[in-house]
Amino acid sequence: MQIGIVSDIHSNIQGLELALTAMGDVDELLCLGDAIFEYKFSNEVVGLLKQRGAHVIQGNHEEGFLSEAGRRARERPGIDPDLLQWLADQPYRRTLTFGGRSILMVHSTPWEPRGTYVYPHSANLERFAEADADFVMYGHTHAQVVRRIGRVTVVNPGSAGDARDHNNNRQLSCAVLETETGEVSVIDYPDPRFAHPIEL
Repeated sequence: MQIGIVSDIHSNIQGLELALTAMGDVDELLCLGDAIFEYKFSNEVVGLLKQRGAHVIQGNHEEGFLSEAGRRARERPGIDPDLLQWLADQPYRRTLTFGGRSILMVHSTPWEPRGTYVYPHSANLERFAEADADFVMYGHTHAQVVRRIGRVTVVNPGSAGDARDHNNNRQLSCAVLETETGEVSVIDYPDPRFAHPIEL
């Protein structure tokens, strides 16, 4: 099976559409949180994830938007109430099994309290090996990680909507897992919002 992985879309519908194109014909789609950005809801992003039958978890941006602090933002005109409810119904973590491989989806950390930024060279990355899963997939940092720690393969696909990773020249990115081999491919692509116009 081919599993497509996106995270931290941050309401960038163009970024998500390019990720879907780059990943090709995947069997399942995972979104590791922060589909929306701060107090800006995106009907387009959430609607596309729902339409694609994506397995979605909430990130810190969803938590803020859906909290009391985000009440006024949720009342803004134009937000599709069904999509808002669908996003609110998503959990903070999921455990899935595809092709005999167990996958734990979290936005930041598998342990509580969640919210720590675990960058590629952080000593905290070793703690992901405590998880009871073949793969732990997380986002939050916008920094790519594919690393085997003990029996666990840790994957961060980077950001599909808000590039911040200097290691890939601040490009957007997504990832694809091949469950049969366990191979993870990370795909970089430019953020279309900052593309330079073509001079004729």
